[in-house]
Amino acid sequence: GNRVDPDELKQLVAGVSTEKDAVSLLGSPTARATFDDNTWLYISEVTRPRIGRKPGEVKQGVVSLTFNQAGVLQHVRSLDMADGQPVTIVSRTTPSPGSEASFMQQLFGNVGRYNPLGVAGQGITLGQ
Repeated sequence: GNRVDPDELKQLVAGVSTEKDAVSLLGSPTARATFDDNTWLYISEVTRPRIGRKPGEVKQGVVSLTFNQAGVLQHVRSLDMADGQPVTIVSRTTPSPGSEASFMQQLFGNVGRYNPLGVAGQGITLGQ
């Protein structure tokens, strides 16, 4: 992620600093808020290796900068692991009609698409 230096963050002043100031001090944001393009997110994470498992999170941080329509900083918010909330991942799938092919459709669905040379129009043609 993009770790924000606290000393550089202090240089940004709400009501005065602009988007250009934020980019020059902190760099480009990691992401923008899903429903608000004027909220920039700087996301960082420190992990450590764990034997036989995926890396463990040691430290997480999110800095949120909110700008008005003119590009002037309105609000700065810093979050860490204590602000996080656990999320349960649902294991079910959403059905989508028409996406299930029968055995015969799978078997014959690609007939005629085989091209051994990988170039359109230059493969083996049958019936000539």
